[in-house]
Amino acid sequence: MQWLSRRLGGLTQDWSHDPSAMPNSRKYLICLVMAFGQFMALFDIQIVSASLSDVQAGLAAGPDEVSWVQTAYLMAELVMIPLSAYLARAMSSRWLFVFSCGAFTFFSLMCGLSWNIESMIVFRALQGFTGGAMVPLVFAVGFTIFTGKQRSVSAAILGMVTVLAPTLGPTAGGLITDKLDWRWLFFINVLPGIIVAVLSMLIVRVDKGNLSMIRKIDWSHFIAMAVFLGGLEYVLEEGPKKDWLGDPTVAIVAWLSFVAFILFLQRAFRSDNPLVSLRPLRKPMFAFACLFSLVTGFGMYSSIYLVPLYLARVRGYDSLQIGTTVVVVGAAQLISTIIAASLIQRVDLRWMISAGLLLFAASLWQTSYFTPQWGFWELALPQALRGLAMMLCVVPCVNMALTPFTAAELPAASGLFNVMRNLGGAIGIAVVNTWLQDNSRIAASRIGEAMGHRQQGAQDMVTALAARFSTQFPDPVVATTLAKAQLARLVGQHAVTLAFNDAFRLMCWMFLGALMLVPLCKPVRAGHSPDAAAAH
Repeated sequence: MQWLSRRLGGLTQDWSHDPSAMPNSRKYLICLVMAFGQFMALFDIQIVSASLSDVQAGLAAGPDEVSWVQTAYLMAELVMIPLSAYLARAMSSRWLFVFSCGAFTFFSLMCGLSWNIESMIVFRALQGFTGGAMVPLVFAVGFTIFTGKQRSVSAAILGMVTVLAPTLGPTAGGLITDKLDWRWLFFINVLPGIIVAVLSMLIVRVDKGNLSMIRKIDWSHFIAMAVFLGGLEYVLEEGPKKDWLGDPTVAIVAWLSFVAFILFLQRAFRSDNPLVSLRPLRKPMFAFACLFSLVTGFGMYSSIYLVPLYLARVRGYDSLQIGTTVVVVGAAQLISTIIAASLIQRVDLRWMISAGLLLFAASLWQTSYFTPQWGFWELALPQALRGLAMMLCVVPCVNMALTPFTAAELPAASGLFNVMRNLGGAIGIAVVNTWLQDNSRIAASRIGEAMGHRQQGAQDMVTALAARFSTQFPDPVVATTLAKAQLARLVGQHAVTLAFNDAFRLMCWMFLGALMLVPLCKPVRAGHSPDAAAAH
């Protein structure tokens, strides 16, 4: 009992006066516990992506309704991430993380118990909102307690969690749905969530809160931010389906979001107690890092979205087949983490991010040669390249963004930096959906024109297909009708495949454009920023 008492006494010791002075074992334990909470929050963004059809069937929902299972989570998480810096100062990092993890766990349970699509969407929004605080808090605490080489290693580990969690989501989701049931996509969070919340309450003692700040909340700033980010996410989600501003509802929400954005900026600069500080953007390196984070988020979330969508729509894969096909990205990311951690202290961060952006562009270019027959082996190399590129993009971005700031400034900087990645993902999914719809119509029209110019070839194909169907359906009219339907399905399949290729090719050019901005950044190595030195 005395040994247990001594151990608990060590765990509960308060290091808020100088968190960097705590023992290394305590630092790594804090990082591990908080990183697991961060993993859960990011993992749940994409865990349902390979199983949406199962959720749709289980809740008797329509295809437009079930897409909100992901959108509601992203909308709410986008609002919480920048808000987390203010709440961390008010409640302390410890209690905000404990509350965030506990509430996330509870709403995960409620998602699994959902009785219809409306209740699922509400609980997913609450799950995303409460869990969103865990993501930026981990980075802020990691950069507060670690210094020098340890900070670089922790950045690599946390960066790996950031990209690995959403990448593994579809794989794990497919396995869980196949072996258990789609409700276990949410039940699986309950036990780990309770453990993380309890451990965080015991060991995360790195700063003090100031509860008086709760009474001083600028509610107009909060409402403006919520309407701006929530409205933007709604427009990005619904716009591709409803002709963007041609739809009255989308147009009204877009206008409200724009007005809220203006009010948000006004309160950010003029309020005596702003909820979200934009001061970190004054540092050019942080602004560049946010831009690279936006681009990386665009590519990461869009590719995670597009590949399972191709496998489902074109190849007809089920959730398990999708999950086992995209697992290559996660395996490559683990290898890339080791490479990034070893390079981060040795090379200029600009070289690392250049290599990452170039590899990412190469993987997107390779994926732009889809055919309707592509499967695991055809996708293996492009996905492996993307996994390797991800960490070479994320780790230097994290260091460029957060190294120049003091401990007091880190929560605000981490919140802004992380929201840029998620915002990039939201924009990316909306944009690639628009590209898919528009380019599918264009490709189908061009294929139709080509067949019109070569009518004999099209007729020969219909005749050959009709002959194949005639073995089962002797009536020539039925056989010919089925042959024409099969030809139309093949045309549609090839048109969609060409649209996927165009989407990946356009993303490739975007990454090459971001690569052109790297020389504008100042030379910097992790942990050697002059601003950071001055801050200490």
